[in-house]
Amino acid sequence: MSTTAWFILIGCLMLARGLGADRIARLPLTSAMAYLGVGLLLGPMFLGLFAFDLLQQAPLLETLTEIAVLISLFSAGVKMPVPFSLARWLPSLRLAWLSMAISVALVAAFAYLVLGLPLGAGVLLGAILAPTDPVLATDVQLRHAGDSEQLRFILTSEAGMNDGSGFPFVMLGLGLLGLHELGPHGATWLWRDLVWASGAAIALGAAGGALLAWLGWQVRAKEPKHAMLDDLAALGLIALVYGLTTWLHAWGFLAVFFAGVALRQTELRLAGAPKDRQGLLQAEEAHAVSAAKPHASEVPLTVSGESLVFKEHLERLSELTLVLLLGGTVTAAAWSWQAWSVALFLLLVARPASVMLGLLASGTSVRLRGLAAWFGVRGIGSLYYLSYAIAHGLPRGLARELADITVVVIILSIVAHGLTVKPLLERYWRK
Repeated sequence: MSTTAWFILIGCLMLARGLGADRIARLPLTSAMAYLGVGLLLGPMFLGLFAFDLLQQAPLLETLTEIAVLISLFSAGVKMPVPFSLARWLPSLRLAWLSMAISVALVAAFAYLVLGLPLGAGVLLGAILAPTDPVLATDVQLRHAGDSEQLRFILTSEAGMNDGSGFPFVMLGLGLLGLHELGPHGATWLWRDLVWASGAAIALGAAGGALLAWLGWQVRAKEPKHAMLDDLAALGLIALVYGLTTWLHAWGFLAVFFAGVALRQTELRLAGAPKDRQGLLQAEEAHAVSAAKPHASEVPLTVSGESLVFKEHLERLSELTLVLLLGGTVTAAAWSWQAWSVALFLLLVARPASVMLGLLASGTSVRLRGLAAWFGVRGIGSLYYLSYAIAHGLPRGLARELADITVVVIILSIVAHGLTVKPLLERYWRK
């Protein structure tokens, strides 16, 4: 397809999504399914009007997916309820780390024993597919800043963290394939890629978010009518935190998520929001008033609140573009028994088992655990990890095999979760 044709196609899809938002919301499918259908129709599977080769375009796809995930992770962090509570976060922490490790191990074992892949390739495949996606899972994530519904909170915070907690396993898989240094008995990997990279990312992200919140508060306190470009400040925080964290060999995805968390937590604490739930609701309402009439409210605007709408618009654009490209990557040859078997094993065995084990004795209800086990949407994060591995020297034959499996898993995940998300959640919330 020519550049002109791409402009026309993207423009038509954006217009249709914008003008038909309410009607689309009532349909028994998600917007990602619609974009995927258009991509499949125009791609190699049917009309063949365009094709996107993951192996040849890995550096471009890595950049596109990296930007999309960063914006989505920051938005997810900003939406986290205030104040921070370890008891509230503990189930999400267990999902993002313990369940992640269990899922990687299960997929790696399946790939090694059933598919006959090398152990390193199995670990890498598990790491690519284990993280849940913060971009495509909008229907099961927090709907607005301060949303404290337990299921949405658990799924959103899990997706925010496991796009970073999956990175050590990606490096472990690459190391077992001889593409990354693990050190004697894995000591270098354990210290550098797991302990340091994760801890430093959380610390740098939290410090960056808190610092921006304090600076914004100081500027507005001294000059209430000072015009701050909140969107630009938030994007600057994302870029700076991600750049510094990557420079220090830590996981930037994890840092950006916690930068969003710390930014909002610090801003509302500086605003003097009470620490009970009623106080949280009052702070939210006060912020909504200040956003509508900034000079009529005593509560100053916040960087996190004012930039959130802009970030959500960027998320929608990223979803449209990347899911459309996804439809152009899959060919008939990709639908092998290996791809089908991995998809079914991940969705029906590995994800449910890892969630149930990770949340064992967590105090969460069986119904909530069951829904969390099912709604582990795979998407843009998996594409990023795949393109990252390809760009770092993955052998071509193995790269093609992992790419076909990953693309099929993502497509089946989008369809399966897209068809079930609305009826299941309506039934859950009605009860």
